Amino acid sequence: MKNVLVASFVVLVLFPGVLNAREDTEKKRIDFLLFSVENMKGAKFIRNGTEHDGKEAAAHLRMKLQKAGDKVQTADDFIRLCASKSFLSGKPYRIRSSDGITENSEQYFRKKLKEYDSTAK
Repeated sequence: MKNVLVASFVVLVLFPGVLNAREDTEKKRIDFLLFSVENMKGAKFIRNGTEHDGKEAAAHLRMKLQKAGDKVQTADDFIRLCASKSFLSGKPYRIRSSDGITENSEQYFRKKLKEYDSTAK
């Protein structure tokens, strides 16, 4: 019985710290993704056929993130639930870079996340 109590105490004491560390890591990853789109130079974020600059795109994605609430726990959740397609139309978001290359925003964000993860280690 004593071992169970000790183990329970250790889990209760350490687990919140592990959760907070993970939440902080994921928050940094999401913030990086938002920063990357917000600071795109000469690129356009295309949502439902309308072009937006990076600042407008980031503001829209932050609003979606806020509305998603606890559904978004990770950067992957953010990409899937907020940054890939329109909730209303179901159409994928697109990003056209300054050199004219257009890709789905999901591809853009997944590349950016790999970039972040490769430098964050």
